[in-house]
Amino acid sequence: MDPYFYGIHSGSEFDLFILHQGKRIGVEFKRVDAPRPTRSMHIALEDLQLDQLWVVYPGTRRYALGEKVECVPLGEIGNWPR
Repeated sequence: MDPYFYGIHSGSEFDLFILHQGKRIGVEFKRVDAPRPTRSMHIALEDLQLDQLWVVYPGTRRYALGEKVECVPLGEIGNWPR
């Protein structure tokens, strides 16, 4: 697994970019109970042609936030990557 930080000059960024078994995965960490999609997420999905973007948050429920975007509870990090 190769980890990277993603950031571009326009200010768009997210916390972690992983290349794992041929898949391009983005990871964003949020400290809110109900994360929302951001402009940066949409830019990163397109720019890096991500297979999936995970938004890690302190909640307990895993759910879709959009196409290829999933909110993942912090407690599930040990189960990555799927």
